[in-house]
Amino acid sequence: MEEKIKPAMRTLIIEDEQPAAKRLVKLLEEHCPECEILEMIDSVENAVKWLRNFQQPDLIFMDIQLADGLSFDIFAQTELTAPVIFTTAFDHYTLRAFKVNSVDYLLKPIDPVELTAALDKYRRIHRQPETYDRSGLEKMLQTMLVQQNFKDRFLVKSGQHFVHVPISEVAYFFSEDGIAFVQCADGKKHILEYTLDQLESMLNPSHFFRINRQVIVKPEAVRRISTWFNSRLKLEIHPPYENNNIVSRERVQDFKRWMGQ
Repeated sequence: MEEKIKPAMRTLIIEDEQPAAKRLVKLLEEHCPECEILEMIDSVENAVKWLRNFQQPDLIFMDIQLADGLSFDIFAQTELTAPVIFTTAFDHYTLRAFKVNSVDYLLKPIDPVELTAALDKYRRIHRQPETYDRSGLEKMLQTMLVQQNFKDRFLVKSGQHFVHVPISEVAYFFSEDGIAFVQCADGKKHILEYTLDQLESMLNPSHFFRINRQVIVKPEAVRRISTWFNSRLKLEIHPPYENNNIVSRERVQDFKRWMGQ
């Protein structure tokens, strides 16, 4: 008997972390060969533009917190009817409400078994487009953002003693020779027992932005923004830091939005 060919599953990926997006594509190639990846989109703004100009996909994989805002903003700005599987780093407890609303989710890093289960659920339930309860989604997404445990202080060593540095006193973080430092607004700096990658996940993205591989800044620390070579930006920050105060080219647009453009 001739094998029946499955129809293509037109799939859209909305994810701002390139490694996570590439991993998802690889997993879909292995576990959902009928998935046809229409586009990989990295921001709320670009997702809204795409959804306004193209036919709704069969399925969307959507990160909850994107570089320029929460993914709920996409629901607020478009008539989104396609089924959505959220991808997120939030914990199971916070996300139980998604199951109640029949909206599935996958925790990062995505597990192939959980991906397969989510796709099976989609095939069983979501073949017919439906409109999601936007008010319920908004409350859930905002609650998750509030409940995420961002650092509000750091314990640092000062001489033979330990002191705590409230997040309100931080101007920026920087890394030199593999060592991370916290620079306070009063001019003091302290060594931290974290990498900048670890710090980035601990900090509220509304209050801190990683401008390059070496520096994470607070908006209050930015005194002047100037254009720089190769479509980059140069910052004057306080207390002064001259080692690497350049916003990398791929982060410029997100930085402008973060600063309130």
